[in-house]
Amino acid sequence: MKIAPSILSADFGNLLRDVREVEKAGCEYLHIDVMDGHFVPNITIGPLVVKALKGKVDMIFDVHLMIENPEKYIDEFAKSGADIITIHQEATPHLHRGIQMIRNHGIKAGVSLNPATPVETLEYILPDVDMVLIMSVNPGFGGQKYIPEMTKKIRKMKEMILKINPEVSIQVDGGIKPENVREVVKAGGEIIVAGSAIFNKENIHQAVHDLRVAGEGGGSK
Repeated sequence: MKIAPSILSADFGNLLRDVREVEKAGCEYLHIDVMDGHFVPNITIGPLVVKALKGKVDMIFDVHLMIENPEKYIDEFAKSGADIITIHQEATPHLHRGIQMIRNHGIKAGVSLNPATPVETLEYILPDVDMVLIMSVNPGFGGQKYIPEMTKKIRKMKEMILKINPEVSIQVDGGIKPENVREVVKAGGEIIVAGSAIFNKENIHQAVHDLRVAGEGGGSK
């Protein structure tokens, strides 16, 4: 299990401090949520923030584009320092084109599904992606509760991946905490995105530790 803290829940007044804290705590990925106020009802950051952080920490920059027409911004985020760019199946009528644009930059490509979108919609794109992101809340805001039905969806996604492209990783984002992370990992989640469960805690290092121990079967089930 790898952990990807979402900076959506970080203190933006002390963003670099918080990012360095999760790096020190052993987190492998930095999950960067980009929202446009159209595809989701919130607005966050752009490529300048990614560029400002790049080089200051040694983490995988995992950029999640929750925006309409993501093809317009792939080049900018790739040039800003993204190591992985994930776009939504629901956000573009030309998903394959968007995935190829990402891969043309020599970085990894991910595709994300909103809670109500069936995994079957990804059958013909799985050979071309490195990661599938299952949203376990409706995207747009941090601090939401995990949707229980997503456990079955993660399991179904894992079964499809094993048949079509076993190299694809499953990332899960939304409402994950020590009490339910083991359920997500057992279903097939490999990269766990956590925002409020890490950044909203008084001790970030302890929060990361608790999440990892629980996910690996040594804590809450």
